[in-house]
Amino acid sequence: MEYLPLLLMLVLFALNVPVAMAMGIGAISYFVFKADELPLELFAQRLISATDSFPLLAVPFFILASVIMNHAGITRRLMALAESLVGHMTGALAQVNVLVSTLMGGLSASANADAAMDAKMLGPQMIRHGYSPAFAAAISACSAVITPIIPPGIGFIIYGFIADVSIGRLFMSGVVPGLMLCVFLMVAVHLIARARGYKAQRSTRAKPAEIWRAFVDALGALSILLFIMFGIRYGIFTPTEAGALAAVYAIFIGTVWHRELKVAHIFPILVESVLAVSVVMLIICCATAFGYYMTWERIPPRIAVWIVSMTQDKYVLLFLINLLLLIVGMLIEGTAALILLTPILVPVALKIGVDPVQFGLIMVLNLTIGGVTPPVGTLMFTTCSILRVPLQDFTREALPFIAAMFMVLLLVTYIPALSLWLPNLVFK
Repeated sequence: MEYLPLLLMLVLFALNVPVAMAMGIGAISYFVFKADELPLELFAQRLISATDSFPLLAVPFFILASVIMNHAGITRRLMALAESLVGHMTGALAQVNVLVSTLMGGLSASANADAAMDAKMLGPQMIRHGYSPAFAAAISACSAVITPIIPPGIGFIIYGFIADVSIGRLFMSGVVPGLMLCVFLMVAVHLIARARGYKAQRSTRAKPAEIWRAFVDALGALSILLFIMFGIRYGIFTPTEAGALAAVYAIFIGTVWHRELKVAHIFPILVESVLAVSVVMLIICCATAFGYYMTWERIPPRIAVWIVSMTQDKYVLLFLINLLLLIVGMLIEGTAALILLTPILVPVALKIGVDPVQFGLIMVLNLTIGGVTPPVGTLMFTTCSILRVPLQDFTREALPFIAAMFMVLLLVTYIPALSLWLPNLVFK
């Protein structure tokens, strides 16, 4: 009986029931079966209690900020800057795709938003210049993995809230690994593009004066990242308040600096933001109710004890945890998996001496990579639907990029300094 809601949820996943609905049905089934011990009203209370969280306010604020940036011409200017920097390289448009996602990391906080933007804006251009649609979809999805790793990232906010870990330190932990993802993906793009004859956009490097003009034009966008990081580092505002101020600052850039944000954009911005926030928050609410069931039945500590009992070797345990996260990430949407697994795995990580900041990065990176893997990868579905690419073609093209990202994941897992050096330097 105690595992029946869990099995029900997994069966619903297998039947392609939406993630939030599967978790919600699994959770409410437990309260129905336990009606003699737990009042059914408690399910509704658990469902709503997830929204009563100050740190989670950062989620809608950062999503709103990213939507405003798209309408304010900020992303277009970042794209122009990226093209001036790497337009001369082999497979230039794919390289631009990776670099734009890296620049968007300090602005968007959402992998799904970045994947959709890359697929809509760069995907058609890549296809017109001879890239295969599947390749364009694959690099658009895989490069989007960088976006939530470079601060600010919604995954870090959720993990920090659940695990009671400094969100500021989590933000800083993603900078070096995020840049490593950019480099590894660009190397993979270069090797594939050279083998297939994907050409550069420019015959020569852009001149310093042209790069400087593109940089100045994108300065408004880049200043948002500096604004967020400076404010968090010196305690001017919390990560939650940073989301609200980022949205306000993006409005200022769009209306005063770029003068492209108009009154007519208000309604589309609000509709797009509400839809995106609703999806995330519904998953969080249902996952919180499901988490209550697991906590009541003491499933997380039992799983933690079972994992630790398999081996006492720290490095083997980290490998097993990564393997578990990989499998879960292939089956469950990243946000839901993060909420479900954080209470289970953080005690294990602490027990074997892994810093919770480093472990948060491992979880967020691993589960975000799951967004490009079948059968339920949201990044995969986003780019495939926009560019009309069959999933099997996408999977074949994405394999080299997934391999490159797993190399970064292994380095982050076994070299703690890659994720802890910058947080320790900034926060002393």
